[in-house]
Amino acid sequence: MGYTGFAVAMIGIALCVLLCGIGSSIGLFKTGSAAAGVLGEAPDKFGKVLVLVLLPATQGIYGFIIGIIASGSIEAGMTLSQGWAMLGAVIPMAVSGLLTGIFQGKSAANCIYAVGKQDSLGGKLIIYPAMIEFYAILGLIISIMLIPLVG
Repeated sequence: MGYTGFAVAMIGIALCVLLCGIGSSIGLFKTGSAAAGVLGEAPDKFGKVLVLVLLPATQGIYGFIIGIIASGSIEAGMTLSQGWAMLGAVIPMAVSGLLTGIFQGKSAANCIYAVGKQDSLGGKLIIYPAMIEFYAILGLIISIMLIPLVG
């Protein structure tokens, strides 16, 4: 019975890392697929699409960072309410990481298709998936701010 808070906290941390990883994986699948199509036609556009391809990977990194920070803040003797508080603290990153990873991948994939048609757009189009990144960063910041309050 003494480990229930710890278990709830661990489940929250694992879900955060998992959901952010899923969001990144889906986003990277979309951007990688788009890039493969464009680069099959025009291999010289590799440099212009590389950043767009990699953008959805950041959500997985953010989830991993929260996992490390949060795991350093838990202990076996946590109360159940502390465990739930930790789960609540990592939820902002978990949800924002999942959703922004997917939607950023969709946005970046369409930008990659546009670069395939007109490569001069490369630098201009990065702003669209970068706006989605902003919300992943907000989730990261909120979770970082909430984790120390668990106690």
